[in-house]
Amino acid sequence: MNILLVGSGGREHALAWKIAASPLLGRLVIAPGNPGMAALGELRPIKAVDVPALVALAREIAADLVVIGPEVSVEAGLADALAEAAIPCFGPVAQAGQLESSKAFTKAFCDRHSLPTSAYGVFEDAAMAKAALAGFKPPYVIKADGLAAGKGVVIAEDLKTAEAAIDDALGGRFGTAGARVVIEEFLVGEIGSLFALCDGKTSILFGGAQDHKRAYDNEQGPNTGGMGTYSPAPVFTPALMDQTRERLAERAFAGIAAEGAPYRGVLFVELMATADGPKLVEFNVRFGDPECQVLMLRLESDLVPYLLACATGTLDQMPAPVWRDEAAMCVVIAAEGYPDAPRTGAAITGAEQDFGPDVVVFHAGTSRDGDGTLRASGGRVLNVCARGPSLQAARDRAYAAVARIQLPGGFHRSDIGWRVLGKSS
Repeated sequence: MNILLVGSGGREHALAWKIAASPLLGRLVIAPGNPGMAALGELRPIKAVDVPALVALAREIAADLVVIGPEVSVEAGLADALAEAAIPCFGPVAQAGQLESSKAFTKAFCDRHSLPTSAYGVFEDAAMAKAALAGFKPPYVIKADGLAAGKGVVIAEDLKTAEAAIDDALGGRFGTAGARVVIEEFLVGEIGSLFALCDGKTSILFGGAQDHKRAYDNEQGPNTGGMGTYSPAPVFTPALMDQTRERLAERAFAGIAAEGAPYRGVLFVELMATADGPKLVEFNVRFGDPECQVLMLRLESDLVPYLLACATGTLDQMPAPVWRDEAAMCVVIAAEGYPDAPRTGAAITGAEQDFGPDVVVFHAGTSRDGDGTLRASGGRVLNVCARGPSLQAARDRAYAAVARIQLPGGFHRSDIGWRVLGKSS
C-alpha cells in the first residue's frame, strides 16, 4: 500500500512510526513531516492546510490511503477534496469536523442529540459575556470557540480572571478562533481521553489515556496542548467505557450522520467522569496529542487495517484491537516560554541516541540545520515515551531518558501520572 500521512507533530511521528511497522506498507510519504520522521518515510514540504497540493501529491504517489493527522487539515476540507478525487481518507469531512472546530456548534449538537455535557452560554459581545458570569459559579470555564492549538481554554478561579479571559479571546488573542466565547459550567470529577473509530456506520472503541493539560507540576500554570499522558488509565472502568460509548461516542456518530456528514476517522472524546456518569468536555476529530503516542506504543495490532477500514466502510469486518499488557507514558519537553511565547532555535542534544527498545522519542517541534544540528522550532519540542510492565516502570524509563536530553531553557513536568503514582518522579 502507498500511504500519505499529513502532519508534522508528535502525534504524526507516532502514527508514522506505527504505520512504518506494518507489513502492508509499500511506500510512506509524509507532508510536511519533521526531522524525526525522515527515517520512516519520504518527507514533502507541503503544509497541512494546502488542500490542492495534498490532493495532487496523493494522486502523484497513487495513494491507497491518506491519513489526516491534525485538525487544521479537517477544517480546511482535505477529506472533502479527497472524496471528490475518489481517494480513501482516514479523517472526517469539514462538516463533521465542526465537532472540534466550533465549541458552540458542539454544545448545540449535544442539545440536539441528547449528549450529556455542562451548562453553557455562547457570546460574541464582551459586555454580555461578562454579565452572564453571574449565572455561573467559580471556577469559570472560558473557551475560545474555534481552534486554538489547545490553548484557548481558561479555568478562572475568580471573576477578574474570567473577565480578562473574555477580553483576551474577543479582543483578538486567538484571531478568528476567538470571535465567539463559550462559558461553561465547571464539571467536578476526573478527566479522561477515550478514542473511538468509525467508518460512517460501524464504530469501535480504540483505547483510552489520561492527559496533563497544565504547564507545571501540581496542575499549576496555563492550559497547554498537553504536557504528558499515560495509558491505560484506571479511571476507565468497564462501566465508564460502556457509558461513554453509549451516551457520547455512539450518539455523536449517529447524530452527525443524521445531519448529513457520516463520520470516518477517529473521534477523541474528552470526558469528565462525574457522580452522574460521563459528561462531555469536548470532542476532537483526530487522535490526541500526546495521547496518540502512548496508544501507539501499547497497540499490538497492525494499525493500517483499522485506518483503511474506516476510510472504506469495512470496520464491521475488523476484530477488536489487541493491546499490549503493558503501560506507556509520555513526557513532553517544551521550549522556554511555552505556551505563551515559546523561544525557538535552541540546539537539542541527546534526543537521537539509542534509549533501548522500550523508549521512543517522538519529535513534535523540531527542525534541522544544514549541518545536521537539531533545533527547537515549536512550543512542545519532544515527546519522550516509554512502556513497561507497570506504569511505574514506564515512568522510570521515560524520566531516565528525559534526563539524558538537553534543551537549553526547556522544561517538563516531573509529575506525569500523579493520579496513580503520586507526585514525585
